[in-house]
Amino acid sequence: MNASPLEPSVDTGQDLRLLVRAATMYHLEGLTQAEVAGRLGLSRPTAGRLIARARAQGLVRVVIDAPPHLAGSIHTDEERALESLFGLDEVLIIDQSADGTHTGNAALGRAGASVLTRRLQATNTLGFTWGPETVAVADSIGSRAAHCRRVVQMDGSMTSVEYHTGVDHALSRFAERLGAQPLRLMAPLYADADTVRAMRKDSILSQSLRAADDSDVMVFGVGSVSTSTTLFEGAYLDAAILDELAGLGAVGEIGGRFYDARGVTVQSSLVDRTVSVGLDTVRACRTTILVSGGAHRQESILGAVRGGLATTLVTDLTCARWLISQQKGQ
Repeated sequence: MNASPLEPSVDTGQDLRLLVRAATMYHLEGLTQAEVAGRLGLSRPTAGRLIARARAQGLVRVVIDAPPHLAGSIHTDEERALESLFGLDEVLIIDQSADGTHTGNAALGRAGASVLTRRLQATNTLGFTWGPETVAVADSIGSRAAHCRRVVQMDGSMTSVEYHTGVDHALSRFAERLGAQPLRLMAPLYADADTVRAMRKDSILSQSLRAADDSDVMVFGVGSVSTSTTLFEGAYLDAAILDELAGLGAVGEIGGRFYDARGVTVQSSLVDRTVSVGLDTVRACRTTILVSGGAHRQESILGAVRGGLATTLVTDLTCARWLISQQKGQ
């Protein structure tokens, strides 16, 4: 195919010079494509094609040098790999081990807060599930770092024993720091199916449940199917239910709703008894931020990202590398 006179080939020194000149103007001098076109006497589409060809033919190299003292704590390759493998909008990897300790959760919280405040808009409703990771995110948000219209609890938290979920603290901190209206869900996480249906019709509870379903941005951690999970520790679940869930292939939960290794809802006896946002609603939300890590959460995180339950992932390096190896090896 012959090159158009308006789109020079690179057969001559003059043509090569034009490619280099267009690329230099655009990448080094900061001109727009329209400005490059005006300077070189070309149409804007032709200028754009020249710039693209310069990149494609190896005439342009982009080098990004992180400061030496930060280079070891930035994990761009792993972040990009996870984004590509799981179709995520963004991955942020922390250096600290997310081992479930206060220090690990605090590191996750700081990273999660940085992602959340970049993505929140003033008109948004923010939904969150309770748990140590989301408490850490709430604690890490700076005053006036971002704003949203309201913040809502996505899952019930009342239980039969005295158990500190941190939900009141997280709700008040989110509302205070984001200048948002708080909406508390005064309900248990699990109840009889008839009671759950009645709650969804209640004039008060239904407002919070609808607001949670309509969240523009959601932030949450994941739980595992074991006796070390907060749901077992808080007497929300007993050993018989855990055995049922494990037998059905459950690997994790978000807001008390369990899913399998593909992120599909597990059809257990809990499905109709759960007072929280459904997994299909989470999957449909445009911005869902999963904040979790550590070996004890790897299977849960993998199922969630495989099932499209997160658009953004905040995790630690060891977990990130494990997720990459699992997805590449499947």
